[in-house]
Amino acid sequence: MSSSLTEAHDQTPDLDDDFLWLEDIHGDDPLDWVREENETTLARFRDDLFDRMSAEILTALDSDDRIPMVTKRGGHLYNFWRDKDHPKGLWRRTTWDSYTTDDPDWEILLDVDELARAEDTPWVWSGASVKRPDHTRALISLSPDGGDAHRVREFDLETKQFVDDGFDLPTAKSRFAWLDADTILVATDTGSDSLTTSSYPRQARALTRGQSIDEAPIVAEVPRDHVAIYVGSDVGGRNVDRAVTVDAIDFFNSRASFIDLDDLRGPDHALPRTASSWEDAWIPVDVPTDVSVGIDDDFVLFRPQSDWDAGTVVVPAGGLAAAPTAEVKAGTIRPRLIFTPDAHTALASWSWTRDRLVLELLRDVQSELVVLDPSDDFASAPLPGVEANHMVSFAPVDPDDDATANDYWLVSTGFLTPSTLSYGSLGDAAGAQASAPEVIKSSPALFDSDGLTVEQHFATSADGTQVPYFQIAESGLVLDGNNPTLLDGYGGFEVSRTPVYSPIVGLGWLARETQGRGAGRGHDIPAGRRGVYVLANIRGGGEYGPQWHTSAMRENRMRAYEDYSAVARDLIDRGVTRTEDLGCAGGSNGGLLVGNMLTQYPELFGAVSCGVPLLDMRRYTKLSAGYSWKAEYGDPDDPADWAFIQHFSPYHLLDRSVDYPPVLFWTATSDDRVGPVQARKMAARMQAMGIPDVWFFEDTEGGHAAASDNKQAAFVRALSYRFLWNALTGE
Repeated sequence: MSSSLTEAHDQTPDLDDDFLWLEDIHGDDPLDWVREENETTLARFRDDLFDRMSAEILTALDSDDRIPMVTKRGGHLYNFWRDKDHPKGLWRRTTWDSYTTDDPDWEILLDVDELARAEDTPWVWSGASVKRPDHTRALISLSPDGGDAHRVREFDLETKQFVDDGFDLPTAKSRFAWLDADTILVATDTGSDSLTTSSYPRQARALTRGQSIDEAPIVAEVPRDHVAIYVGSDVGGRNVDRAVTVDAIDFFNSRASFIDLDDLRGPDHALPRTASSWEDAWIPVDVPTDVSVGIDDDFVLFRPQSDWDAGTVVVPAGGLAAAPTAEVKAGTIRPRLIFTPDAHTALASWSWTRDRLVLELLRDVQSELVVLDPSDDFASAPLPGVEANHMVSFAPVDPDDDATANDYWLVSTGFLTPSTLSYGSLGDAAGAQASAPEVIKSSPALFDSDGLTVEQHFATSADGTQVPYFQIAESGLVLDGNNPTLLDGYGGFEVSRTPVYSPIVGLGWLARETQGRGAGRGHDIPAGRRGVYVLANIRGGGEYGPQWHTSAMRENRMRAYEDYSAVARDLIDRGVTRTEDLGCAGGSNGGLLVGNMLTQYPELFGAVSCGVPLLDMRRYTKLSAGYSWKAEYGDPDDPADWAFIQHFSPYHLLDRSVDYPPVLFWTATSDDRVGPVQARKMAARMQAMGIPDVWFFEDTEGGHAAASDNKQAAFVRALSYRFLWNALTGE
């Protein structure tokens, strides 16, 4: 064995677990096991069809016809781009006039492939933060393996070089924000006491140029048993320079504080270098911890997870309220209600232009956009142009630039509709007129959707709840049960799964067609049947706001699985498919979802693809970042919590007497969020129990996405689809 240990917080053995040895992520024996499993799985499924799937998906992901999405910083539009010639990617920029042409002239800032070769490190792009207001420097984040940990280096946008003796943070799960040209607010790993039990930073430091991170004063910190401290800033804009910290108690409870930096600066305009000066200056936003807080120039917004009696008004769960920032700073919070959800409509997100607040709503999992005018008592009006069964995303262009103060980007997408990027303006109080969004760029179709239609249906769950799902299939689908069907879903952490254009799904599943040559199955699917794709919007997600999520947390977790199984039964009852032809797939929390389908509802499915999953719910808090998810699932070390957790822990629900459907577990060695060990152990335990058709694949790079570039993404997704197609059709 090597000396490498799992990223665990407690090595106390579980005496009933024969596969703890696989938790040594980089150990020699576990990696030997991984290599053997990979070889076996690829020998079984890597055939001509697999190669075609992988090549087709890669061609789509590398397509030069994709929309290069941009972010405006100063006079430039910035974009990060991957293609076949640049698999690790290019960070580049252009001007507005050039961007609106068919062939923009891009200025290359950083070639990540060249950097990886020069430094002999397989760098993976993690993002960049450009300094305002001069936009001459950036902090660039690069992961050495595709995981969440990244190195942060200062980059000169004029010389296009990393700055000698500039800011340089070692690889860690860091958070950072510019405060001025020579100071950044940093939350990073500076030793064991600097991290939470969840492996995230718990201390924020004000780091001055030329200073060692160990010397930088700690300006805020949170307890070790909280999830993390997050930092942010809004500096160099039109109004007040402001720093923000968030004490993330768990995934759904937090405390926000802010500082107006001019209140800290001395006569020389410099920020203080002593911890005490900062500690006394933070202004806490004193609201219940389950109220999400958004701090803007003029208003603070509040979105509660449960009904909040704020004194002046009761803000319902999932509602939105606003209070003047100046009053909050003075210690008075008297919010007014500006959005109220209903049984069909939930607030997904919000964005500020200079003079308008735009709400992105979901109404039965379909987009609506509403524009609010704070200068007119938050009067609201719909933003038109949203199609049914589509998603529309809104983003301000640059509120700090007078020329674009209330301009916006609009991205529209649907299951069968390639994305379009539009540009519009909301007008302003000074008399500038609003303009309808104009299409700037459109993506071409990347798979053949001719003859396919999108339908929305509702299934009835065990407790009577109506659960929506989208079905993408051929028009006039023959309802005889003979259709290979893939059921997708997530159901956790208030994440909403919405209609989006996915060439991976399109090429990997919707474009597949049976040849009528299946063998070794209980029945044969006729030739000419295309894959059916279904997306279930189950509880645990955010499709209907926080109550849709909280209704399936902890002891109520089984509701998510009842919802998903209800959709599966509805597909069977409607004649879309049958058990032998129905597969399910999910990753991360979705991997836990389909792991429970495997162990609790094996009679409903013909195959299961389980990616980067949680599966061992007895030890998940001791593995990688698992401790941070206790609020979602419960604490297995608390006997009262384990009493309900054990009922949705797939690793502990296995029974050698049950007839399980074929299953593929796929993961990545470098996943430092969930980690690869739960998939390893589940596959090994099933194989040791003599259960047939248990397959495993572990990518050695790629992080939690199990892919660090387009080639890896195409390979892993093609493997999942090839496995499912073979298991369901026999082809």
